[in-house]
Amino acid sequence: MSKPIGFFTSYTPGDISLLGALQEDYGPMLEKMTQREKLFLISAIAAQLCDQAPGRCRDEIYVVGHQINSSLPPADRAGLVEALINQVRWGLSLSDTEVLPMK
Repeated sequence: MSKPIGFFTSYTPGDISLLGALQEDYGPMLEKMTQREKLFLISAIAAQLCDQAPGRCRDEIYVVGHQINSSLPPADRAGLVEALINQVRWGLSLSDTEVLPMK
């Protein structure tokens, strides 16, 4: 079940902010956006956050990305996006100073 923008962000009802404008224009659960529009925003935000993150990706991660896109059904890819977002926000990750295991 979807939750409103404020569940995931610092938005509170009545705020005059970009998050408030998004909620007013597209609904509290962004229900007035198409799936393609939501996926575009996920991609744009993720690309910008990736550019700001320190370090680099291991070469094998590019291969994993291709395997995911070519082998997994859409529902599993969407579920993996959700799992990755949860880990980016709340999970543990290797630091860039740790030795990255190579395959």
